[in-house]
Amino acid sequence: MSSSSTVGNIAPNDGSSSPPASAIVAQAMSGSHVVKIDGYSRTKGLGNGKYIKSETFTIGGHPWCMRYYPDGCQTEDADWISIYLQHSTDPTDASEVKEEFKMSLLDQDRQPVALYSRCSSHIGTFSRLHERCSMGFAQFIKRKDLEESLYLRHDVFSIRCDVSVSKKIFTEPIPPHVVLPPSNMHQHLGQLLLAGEAADVTFEVGEETLAAHRCILAARSPVFKAELLGPMKEKTATRVLIDDMEARVFKALLHFIDSLPSMDKGGATEIAQHLLVAADRYDMERLKLICEGRLCDHIQGSTVATTLALAEQHGCAALKKACFKFLMSPGNLKVVMESDGYEHLKSSCPSVLDELVAKLAP
Repeated sequence: MSSSSTVGNIAPNDGSSSPPASAIVAQAMSGSHVVKIDGYSRTKGLGNGKYIKSETFTIGGHPWCMRYYPDGCQTEDADWISIYLQHSTDPTDASEVKEEFKMSLLDQDRQPVALYSRCSSHIGTFSRLHERCSMGFAQFIKRKDLEESLYLRHDVFSIRCDVSVSKKIFTEPIPPHVVLPPSNMHQHLGQLLLAGEAADVTFEVGEETLAAHRCILAARSPVFKAELLGPMKEKTATRVLIDDMEARVFKALLHFIDSLPSMDKGGATEIAQHLLVAADRYDMERLKLICEGRLCDHIQGSTVATTLALAEQHGCAALKKACFKFLMSPGNLKVVMESDGYEHLKSSCPSVLDELVAKLAP
């Protein structure tokens, strides 16, 4: 017979979404054994401190037996019946066994008698090393009380021992009652943008006209909010001219919600550079960080000079550090110095080259 109990868990708090939760679980194996004393009167007089052992029984993978002391186990218990649980280990076994147990006198229906049921008050540890191979109750029941009760009939009575042995303690996640899928709001907003439904502002970018929703743009960008909802002239305008940005870059800016839109492999680095500039212009910090991370992962000789210039001009410390790390290699530095981007870097950010020279100096 086995059972397990949760001794501690982290319950989710009240709210629309539950945080992750886990449980600390202590497993236990439980079982019972009944000892029938048939011929009680003939066991009396065995002697104080002397006992009769029951047959060995197994619970939780461990061997056990019960010790029955008809004349008590100590001098002060001479008028009592003592009963003990013994862990029948090999004397050389140094392992510890944690358990809880209960001793109960049984009535004629083989049910525990509440008045004569004794529980261990704590979780005991049986160990040969610590000489704790048996525990129990020295004053389980007075012999006089047993002899005058209805529980002794035809010189026979029974005692049951219930044992619960601790097995192992482990942790496990508590699954939520309802599994919520990830939010798909960004997909719905993206579809709304693609379809142009309910659009209330259009942007003229080069030869393209792009429809959008001013409230969404205002929520995502403080600059758009000032331009489209503030006192500036675009507040009432339904058409806004963008003459300093490529259409594909502005389109990517409009589609940004939680991640970058898909880009062609060949132009991914170039558009990430342009989009970083646009994100900085419209104060879209998350988009700027995404672009910065992408550029950090795709530094190469043909683009590192322009990327370093962008990092310096737009305050991207992590990107600047990644570019310096790439340029610290003599082979990479030589390739960059022969590129067109190097001349751009010299003219636009000369102070960065001074930093680089200082880092390369012995």
